[in-house]
Amino acid sequence: MCHSDMSVNSWCKALGLLLLIFSTSLHAQKTKSQLEQEKRENLSKIAEAEKILSDTESEKKATLGQLRALNQQIAAREGLISSLNQEISLLDGEISDLNIIVRALQADLKRLKEEYAAMIYSSYKANQGYSKLTFLFSARTFNQLFMRLKYLEQYADARKIQVRQIEEVSRELEDQRGKVEIKRAEQRTLLDQQLAENRKLIRLKSKQSNLVQELTKKEKELQKELANRKKAVERLDNLIAEIVRKELERSKTLSSSAIADEEEVSASFEANKNKLAWPVSSGFISSKFGKHPHPVMKGIIQDNPGVDIQTQKGEQVKSVYDGKVIQIAYVPGMYNVVILQHGEYYTVYSRLREVNVKKGNVVKKDQAIGSVHTDKDGVSEVHFEVWKNYAKLDPEKWLSPK
Repeated sequence: MCHSDMSVNSWCKALGLLLLIFSTSLHAQKTKSQLEQEKRENLSKIAEAEKILSDTESEKKATLGQLRALNQQIAAREGLISSLNQEISLLDGEISDLNIIVRALQADLKRLKEEYAAMIYSSYKANQGYSKLTFLFSARTFNQLFMRLKYLEQYADARKIQVRQIEEVSRELEDQRGKVEIKRAEQRTLLDQQLAENRKLIRLKSKQSNLVQELTKKEKELQKELANRKKAVERLDNLIAEIVRKELERSKTLSSSAIADEEEVSASFEANKNKLAWPVSSGFISSKFGKHPHPVMKGIIQDNPGVDIQTQKGEQVKSVYDGKVIQIAYVPGMYNVVILQHGEYYTVYSRLREVNVKKGNVVKKDQAIGSVHTDKDGVSEVHFEVWKNYAKLDPEKWLSPK
């Protein structure tokens, strides 16, 4: 309990400051935990991209697959550096807060020692030539004797309290100084990591620049690849549209109970928007949904009806949700294709090397339906689409965040 006495008040103020900053640091700790999680995720992405890049580099020639894997690595490393910067800033704030506590405790300790010294000096001056017994028995009345006895007891208690406060503040001061040193050591470690990551990033960007220059020299080859891809996408679009047309025709002949069942399946799929499993365990989105500039050729816009996910050689391709295999086909440029139906929704998996399911099979979420195809450049990439009847949807808005 805090009393009205000056020295105790100083200690109470310091204690209040400690509690305030402690509660702030608890909130900051959550942020620090989130930054640690971000670092782990980015390190995982870096390791994954490095493995995928090593697969494509084994062919010893510049490819778009290499560039995309390199871009993914650069983005993950930039994310890691950003997390390190934020954590360093967070530690700056924590060290600043701890230094405020240290200064407050130093001031309180100085004040307590001065007050204690003044108390001892006053006691010495007051007792010169007198002993405690003389002081007590020189009282004129019993009541005065009793009051003097109480005064001596209170004075002794006050000195004990003062000594105890000095000891407590001294201990707390040393503890806070120790925390400052720990935080500074953490910060030095993070600064070393940041420096190392910056060096790696510079090397990666140099490698990226050289790769873009090499690919620019192969513009005719890239244009041919782009034209072939466009034709392959059109073939796949026509295949899916025809399947949707047939299913819509079939639905007209269904009974009311069968329609209700399909509506329930559609609702279940829709409820899992932004929660669907990824079609591959490892990898990254190398080409996003919709229109975006070509990574090398200037002025060229690509239009992607789904997403391309670059992954590792031999990776299993899995169903993102429970569904029915409604079509298996081979589409030139897209290789083997599996289409699953989820009521009025469809998920499309193409660029498969082989297929493990048959038309009409009912599959579960995460069930392997095939394996990814690896092209002549060593790039292993699955093309994934989501449709709602004739409407093409952005798969990234359906897959769970990675």
